[in-house]
Formats: sequence, structure tokens, C-alpha cells
Amino acid sequence: MHENFDHIWNRKGTSCVKHDMMERDFGRNDLLPMWVADMDFAVPDCILDDLRRRLEHPILGYTFGGESYKEAVLQWLETRHAIRAMAEEIHYIPGIVAGIAFCLQALTREGEAVVVTTPIYPPFLNLPRHGHRELRCSPLRVRNGRFAIDFDDLEKRLQGARLLILSNPHNPGGTVWEADILRQIADLCDRHKITVISDEIHADLTLQGFHHTSYVTVSEKARNHSITFIAPSKTFNIAGLSSSVAYIPNPQLRKTFFDYIDGYELANGNIFAYIGAESAFRHGGPWLASLQKYLQENIDHAIEYLHRELPAVNVMRPEASFLLWMDFSALGLPHAELRRRFIHNAQVALNDGTAFGGTAYEGCFRMNVGCPRSLLDEGLQRIIRCLL
Repeated sequence: MHENFDHIWNRKGTSCVKHDMMERDFGRNDLLPMWVADMDFAVPDCILDDLRRRLEHPILGYTFGGESYKEAVLQWLETRHAIRAMAEEIHYIPGIVAGIAFCLQALTREGEAVVVTTPIYPPFLNLPRHGHRELRCSPLRVRNGRFAIDFDDLEKRLQGARLLILSNPHNPGGTVWEADILRQIADLCDRHKITVISDEIHADLTLQGFHHTSYVTVSEKARNHSITFIAPSKTFNIAGLSSSVAYIPNPQLRKTFFDYIDGYELANGNIFAYIGAESAFRHGGPWLASLQKYLQENIDHAIEYLHRELPAVNVMRPEASFLLWMDFSALGLPHAELRRRFIHNAQVALNDGTAFGGTAYEGCFRMNVGCPRSLLDEGLQRIIRCLL
């Protein structure tokens, strides 16, 4: 039953951000939610079964990630991402956003510079700002319908900086960075003594015809100056379990970061975070293969529909994940008017593009297509109707 991706689940009233916090961000609670980046699909049965099995024991005391959990993580890293890690090189963290916040505290001081490429997932902009770090943004360019790094601009931003936060694969564009691009980044960061935080939360959702390359694997330079974050949360729709992993092969960097999070007891997982992640990594492969096929069909369907019905909209084809970056600028409507129409005419909740990097992304919106096909069709039709 839980591989029936067409089934519509009622998530209202479950403390679901996508539904139950809609009014906070959009001013109304009756929109079709196509914003927050979790999927409207049931969690794989293998995960639910393992969680239920643990609940047969009536005590839920203090817990830790045991050897079985670590073995599952290490096996997934090796078989899926060509990362041959050792147990002492990985550490549970309660989410990648939290992990980046920990990096800012452990590895930088107030006033030091942190570099990102924009557009980018909004917390990667907000965390340095809230931490009183200098935020430097290197705008991505669009080439051949996908995002590309402007290396001349990136090198200027890296001079004198401490960290680069890399979205790999990219969110919101879904670009899968090739190995040679990652090696160029590694060379620049090695030259400027930059630590790279590689957010690879969407890595397991790479789509047909593309291959994810983990940043840490591209060169010895990358291996020596990087922290890699992975998670089963997007892949298996278990973000509510707050289960992620940090992988750091460099002993000195690892000691600095692990000592910080352990010293402040910031990374003690809850019992279901460990169980859910282990189950996903051990048994979730077949479900994931079915999911990737469904997501690919949703993406193809959405792009074909938009191109046919409103060809002026520029839709970036994602190479990973379930997010569409859409540029409505050619319609000539002000950004505020586009937002008003989506909310009040179409009654569809989309992520505002300006949150990903400011006014440069006016006219842009991000849409989540990780939903049953019938809901996707409803959202697309509403969007088209409000713009014609």
C-alpha cells in the first residue's frame, strides 16, 4: 500500500508544517501546499514496521546510535556514494541545518566570512546572518537551462573567507554538480584555505541519466578540507525524525567539530531517529527506486504541461530531487502581483524565489512536485488559470 504514490493522505491536524503552519507564511490556511520540501507520500513500510516493533517494548529511555546503526550508515555511504568511511569518521546530527549552525559556531568567529552560491536554500543565508558572520553571495549563472558556477566571481568571494556552504545537488535548481566542477571548487578552496560544508541531502534523489558525485571523493584536497552532511530525511520522507549524519575524514577538522557538538551535547539523537535511519539505509532501496521513477514522471509531466499551456514560463529541469525552479519574469507581472495571484486567485502555496537570494530572484518561485499526480495536476491548472 505504501508504494501507492497516487494515494492522497490527509495531513491536516498532524502538526504538519506544510499544512498547519501555512497561515503564518501565507495569511490563509486553505491553499494547496506545494512549498515545504517534504513529500506527500507514506513512509516505506520497512521503516514503519521497525518503529512499531520498537514500540512493543514499553520503555523509551536514553538511547544512542549503536553498532548496527553505524554499520547501516557506512554501508549506504559506500554502496551509494563511493565513500569508504570508518565508524569514527561519522557522527549523528539532528538535521543538516543544525549541523551547519554547529559548524558556524565551532569553526568560525563573529565577523568572519561565509560564502554561498545563490539562489540557495534560505537557511543557508539566514544562519550566517543570525550568527553575525559576514555573508558573501556568489550568484550562479544559467547556462543551457541549468545553473552554473561563475568561478571568477566565486574566487573573489572566497578571498579571506572561512567557509563555503555548498548545496550538492543544488537546491532550488536541482543541478547535479559534475566531478570536474567539484574539483575546481576544491582547488579554489584549497588555495584560499576554505573549509567546505557539502550539503548532500538530495543526493539519493538523483534522477534518471544523472550521477551524483560526493564532494569529498573528487580529490585529496576536497577530502582534507570538507565536512559532508547526508540524511535519509528527504529521500524517505522522514524529516520529522531529525536524523542526519556528518562525515569528516580529516582528523583535526573532525576533532574540532565532534568535540564541539559532543562537549555541548548537541547531537544526542532520539530513539526513533536512529531506528528510522537504520531501517531506511538497510531496507529502503527498492522503495527508493519506485519513488525515483514516480518523481521523474511527475517532473516530466509538470514541465510538459507548463511549456504547452504557458510557454513564457522558464522552468529549470531538475537533475535531482522533487523541486521545480520556475521563472515567470517574461510575463511582465511584478513579483508582488505574481505572489498575490498564486495565493489569492490560484490558492496555491509556492516558495517565494526572493527568499533564496533577494531581489535578483523576483519573478521566481519554487514548486514541490513530490505529491500524488492528481494534486500536481490540480496545482498546475490553478497556476495556469490565474495567469491567463
